[in-house]
Amino acid sequence: MHTFMVDILLQGIDTDTRLNLLPREQDLLKEWEDNGTLLASYLKGDTYGIYLVLMAADKTDVDNKLATLPYYPYMKIEINTLK
Repeated sequence: MHTFMVDILLQGIDTDTRLNLLPREQDLLKEWEDNGTLLASYLKGDTYGIYLVLMAADKTDVDNKLATLPYYPYMKIEINTLK
């Protein structure tokens, strides 16, 4: 397993949709935190987005995990491997 920093910017999501999807998004992130997949998360202060530190096998695994999130269709994602 490797550690990845994921920079996520939400784009093209209206406020109602964002608020409707938020509880499920938070539930999944809590599950990841509980099982050790999510090591840290930081909300962006100036835009709708988040930084995640995740454990995964590779970048494809990271993307596959992110694809399960309700906000995924609205995400602009940058994945970086950490040492």
